[in-house]
Amino acid sequence: MLLKAGDIVVRKSYGGDIFFKIKEILTSEQGEKEAILVGTDVRLMVDAPLDDLEKQDATSILHYRHECIMTRATSLRQVFAQREQDREGRLLHRGRTEMENDFFEVPGRVLHLDGDEDYLEKCMGTYRQLNVPAFGFAISEKEQPSRVVSLVKEYNPDILVLTGHDAFKKGTKDFSIIENYKHSQYFIEAVRKVRQFVPGRDDLVVFAGACQSHYEGILAAGANFASSPERVMIHAYDPVFVVERLAYTSINENVSIKDIIRTTITGAGGVGGIETRGRYRLGYPKSPY
Repeated sequence: MLLKAGDIVVRKSYGGDIFFKIKEILTSEQGEKEAILVGTDVRLMVDAPLDDLEKQDATSILHYRHECIMTRATSLRQVFAQREQDREGRLLHRGRTEMENDFFEVPGRVLHLDGDEDYLEKCMGTYRQLNVPAFGFAISEKEQPSRVVSLVKEYNPDILVLTGHDAFKKGTKDFSIIENYKHSQYFIEAVRKVRQFVPGRDDLVVFAGACQSHYEGILAAGANFASSPERVMIHAYDPVFVVERLAYTSINENVSIKDIIRTTITGAGGVGGIETRGRYRLGYPKSPY
């Protein structure tokens, strides 16, 4: 079967466990055809020989997407339940009538740079569902270090997300070497540049990384949260669910690291971080307009 860019495929050698979209087809130095693949729901970029790929029919794709939708829906329900619990706690603390009538909410603002345009679109839609104010730009991982500071200056976010695709290279045995990763060096460089401009981790909260990224290096560069502690694949929506907790946790509280990771689809194997203050504020008084 003829394969082309845009086709949805699985890798036969991996048992068809992950659905990928073909980004492009290249010819190797040996004259063999290979495809660059990006996960349809995980932030993974890999290459594979064409003869290892199996194109998926419409029924299989529909079934896979339905499972992804159900997983996302479960996470959204958990997010809204936690947010309502937090809101009830604030009402009890300040007084229900005073809080409901006089105060207004100011959740943290987000700037999201994503190396995958499709993922960015999905994330922006989820931010809107979660009432998280966000600005998003599709910028390749390699270009993020050169563009991130100017965008931070322009949009002045409370939370910055730097993500896209990543993976460690074939045959990697030493996971401490940055050069063994496809894009981790760019996430690290982007974080370093941002920290030269905004040093304080509570002044600008940073999430960076993708599938199998160099977790320790990204945190050492100055990120608050990063992927991937166990070099596993992370879900496309994991950054969004981390951000939601940050955006709706009071600046007077530290975000519970275990709680924030519990909201992600991948869990502690895919996302980790350090103690960080929330970015949610209450305002007073409400404007009548």
